[in-house]
Amino acid sequence: MTQRPARRPAPRPPEGTPAPSELAGMARSRLAGAARLARWADTALGPGSGNAPSDGTAVLADATAERAAGDLGLTPAQVRADWDTARLAGLVEVHGDSARPGWRLRAWNRDDTAVLRGWVALFDAWSLAHPEPEGHEPAAVAEAVSAMPQVLSFLQLSAGPVPVEQLLDLLRQRVGELRTERCEVPYGPRREPVGAPDADADADADPAQPAAPDPGTTPAELPDLLDWALHALASVGALTCGDGQATLTPLGSWAVWVKLEQICVAAQSPAGNIEAAAEDMLRGCARLRPNAARAEYRAWLAARTVGSALSELLDAARGEDALLRGLAFEALRVVGAPAEPGVRAALHEPTLRPYALLWLAEHEGADPDDAHEVLTRKEATWLWVDTAAAVADHGEAPLLVRHLESAVQPTVPALLDEVRAVGHPRTVQVLVALAAAHPDPALAKAVRRAAFQVHTGGS
Repeated sequence: MTQRPARRPAPRPPEGTPAPSELAGMARSRLAGAARLARWADTALGPGSGNAPSDGTAVLADATAERAAGDLGLTPAQVRADWDTARLAGLVEVHGDSARPGWRLRAWNRDDTAVLRGWVALFDAWSLAHPEPEGHEPAAVAEAVSAMPQVLSFLQLSAGPVPVEQLLDLLRQRVGELRTERCEVPYGPRREPVGAPDADADADADPAQPAAPDPGTTPAELPDLLDWALHALASVGALTCGDGQATLTPLGSWAVWVKLEQICVAAQSPAGNIEAAAEDMLRGCARLRPNAARAEYRAWLAARTVGSALSELLDAARGEDALLRGLAFEALRVVGAPAEPGVRAALHEPTLRPYALLWLAEHEGADPDDAHEVLTRKEATWLWVDTAAAVADHGEAPLLVRHLESAVQPTVPALLDEVRAVGHPRTVQVLVALAAAHPDPALAKAVRRAAFQVHTGGS
């Protein structure tokens, strides 16, 4: 038997790290302006107000910025800065022509965890919070952003001021490692050195084409890009910089520790599915208890960007296996607020719509026991068949019999009538399996008759 490696302990919080309540107080202070603007937007720009917050791009419209500035005693520039911060921290969400509070704002005064998650979301978006320097290729900026986690880790381990020159050396080293990992080599035709003409070259030949620029960052760009990165991180409250030194704030030090902890969790995937594709990971979680499955989802998610994880999970949900559909949306519950745009888009897919409606209802504060009330009768029936298909494929016969009790219809004949009409592709198989499992011969016969009618298209 192969032994699994011993689990490595997660990193401990830095010594002297403030208590969570103190950190939340710092985050509330840092985001106070954004929270104030989000509350204003809820009143002035919410659904039914008749006021569009933006021009459809989520960028605050000029007239709206002027109005907010007048109401809140700010300049339009301050309003725009607070608006961008509120969106990045999940305090405000723009849906079409209306703005509404994000879930974190609703929990702002009672939930320190929601506040800290809002600040971490802003920290994660530091490269969007401050305009990037002009005149640099996107590839160069991307390399600097990719290299900054190592710089931040070094700052966190140093637990004090670090000279910017030392950080620049580290950035150069990390960018070089990134390019080596990509096996990057120069490409394109090369210009011959000046003063060394080819003796065989035709005097009338076209001059050599200039070499295509090497991708990525040049050494001369790195000081500018590091300066931009440090000031962007300072603008979100992660560090302070001055006198040629940079120092993480308590919030910044805590956030870097959180990221290191997530990496350790990802490396210790409880059931060993960390590198698996979404479908395989979900299948591996099917037999786990809920808490163990959620731990596996968290580990799997920590190793991926939100965008790629969301895409993989929704693709898994679109497949033919109804069990994976349900599990994919359980994993999306662990993703939380960042999954909302993708889940909301899934409302337009009939196969995913009932699951998406339940996810959104719970995300917006509905009790899970009452969330089903957002479904129409037809959607609830479709979901009942889909869940029954998962039970029939992966569960035991008694579970399928008990599944009858979860139907919204008051009687079995009513259920069968609506099941036949709902058009689920697995209806026949579900009814046949239910008939075979049910101990009541009369009811089993009625279910078999319904399965036959669906199969033959009769009534």
